[in-house]
Amino acid sequence: MNVRNAIPENSGIYFITLTCRGWNNLFSITDGYSAVYHWFDHLKSKAHCIVGYVIMPNHLHAMIGFRNTEGKSINMIVGNGKRFMAYELIRLLEERKESNLLIELASCVNKTERKRGKLHDVFEPSFDWKECYTDDFIEQKLHYIHENPCRGKWNLVNYPWEYIHSSARFYYNGEQGVYPVTSFMELKDVDLTTTI
Repeated sequence: MNVRNAIPENSGIYFITLTCRGWNNLFSITDGYSAVYHWFDHLKSKAHCIVGYVIMPNHLHAMIGFRNTEGKSINMIVGNGKRFMAYELIRLLEERKESNLLIELASCVNKTERKRGKLHDVFEPSFDWKECYTDDFIEQKLHYIHENPCRGKWNLVNYPWEYIHSSARFYYNGEQGVYPVTSFMELKDVDLTTTI
């Protein structure tokens, strides 16, 4: 499912995937991992929980416990997060004088969005999401997230816990990594539907 299919709830644990436009390696080119961590900080300030994540060179997988804090839809929260991260990634591309990439991202903006003032399209327009109902499904998705850097064309590390931009170290070794996460087991007794 993707953003074109609105997430029907405004709370719960969701597995979210955001992809850089054209599968460009924007996170690694800019060393822009902090853009994601700043978004996570913002989510935490609104009482949401980061359950797990991996930031790959060109996409992000995150498992987020969304809490109904302001009555905003999850689609709106994720859309605002994409916009927030896009500004930071564009700033970093400009600092690094990545003009060809900036031109490519500018060419992806459609006429309607350009009229509204949008200059670059940093992420693919839709995002994938799955609601996580059961512990087994959460564990399956966390395993998928954490194995990502070790698979396929990436082979960035030999073991999941070696990849720095991931919550694998926490789930495999019990040690918080670069960005602290909340175990999904801790959320079992938390009513995410409660408005704060």
